[in-house]
Amino acid sequence: MIASITGKVQSKHADSLILDVQGVGFDVTVTKSVLSDVEPGDLVFLHTYLVVREDMLALYGFRTVEEKQFFLLLLGVEGIGPRLAMAVLSTLSLDNIRTAVVSEQPEFFSRVPGIGKKTAQKIVIHLQGRISAEAGFDLRRSTSTAEDQVLEALVSLGYSIVEAQTAIQALPKDVPDTVEDKLRVALQYFNR
Repeated sequence: MIASITGKVQSKHADSLILDVQGVGFDVTVTKSVLSDVEPGDLVFLHTYLVVREDMLALYGFRTVEEKQFFLLLLGVEGIGPRLAMAVLSTLSLDNIRTAVVSEQPEFFSRVPGIGKKTAQKIVIHLQGRISAEAGFDLRRSTSTAEDQVLEALVSLGYSIVEAQTAIQALPKDVPDTVEDKLRVALQYFNR
């Protein structure tokens, strides 16, 4: 997985940057706030999430780990894909998202192009209990770095976050704490 990227901005597009990393140009989809903060020639560091599909590889970039975590949470909502999750993060600040969820106001999400009333309600319901007003995230269970990487890999393969978390929670305790072993066993969970 590509967890982060540092490179020089080669060019800016409507919703992405081309980052030059030692002669290789990476097309990274970013939020509008990132686009407005950088200019060609700037050196940029982004936390990233790689989406792997049969017909494409797409890299999504974020200024902070918290933005990336919100993106992953939004991907867990039925009907929200990576593009729509980025639209939410481009339209609403993290504080607005947190406020909308905690105060149960789905109309905040209806401001985002492509999100209707039902999807807005799904977002609020899905994020309740996962986001708290003060701390940001309700980290009820701690996961190892290997489990985080397995979760990211499973979501990249097309499983929902809920399915991926269920597979990880079903891992036997005696599985070695390596990404490869945990991912192999997690994939076997889906083949039952």
